[in-house]
Amino acid sequence: MPVDHPDARAIVREYLTDVASRYWGRPATETEVDQVLAEEPGDDLVAPTGAFLVARLPDGTVTGCAGTRVVRPGLNELTKVYVRPAHRGQGGGARLVAAAEEAARSLGAETLRLDTRHDLVEARALYARVGYFEVEPFNDDKYAEHWFSKSLG
Repeated sequence: MPVDHPDARAIVREYLTDVASRYWGRPATETEVDQVLAEEPGDDLVAPTGAFLVARLPDGTVTGCAGTRVVRPGLNELTKVYVRPAHRGQGGGARLVAAAEEAARSLGAETLRLDTRHDLVEARALYARVGYFEVEPFNDDKYAEHWFSKSLG
């Protein structure tokens, strides 16, 4: 789905509000979310540099999202993995990650990596459950505290 589609914009904003609120320990303001969106707009999450996926129920209700971007030939990053709270615990996160892995493969990725924060315990458990292994840091992102990688071969 194009990242500028209204449904994509809405779920990304919800994702950023959730992770920013957890980071700061209080509800994130609209201005703070706007700033995060400006810092990482996600406009590279479209072919040929990436892909953005939106999960829906059969009735069209958006339940989550995930993205992948090309870092360099053969290597992609997994990003913006999010499942709405009301839909968690039903396997949606694993399905989103699997779909993002397929999208990454279609973009030529042999390896998928990601970074995440210490407080995102559920995300770290999901990544471990679906075959990601914690690796040495590969960036110095101010929000990165754990780094994961998975071979797609």
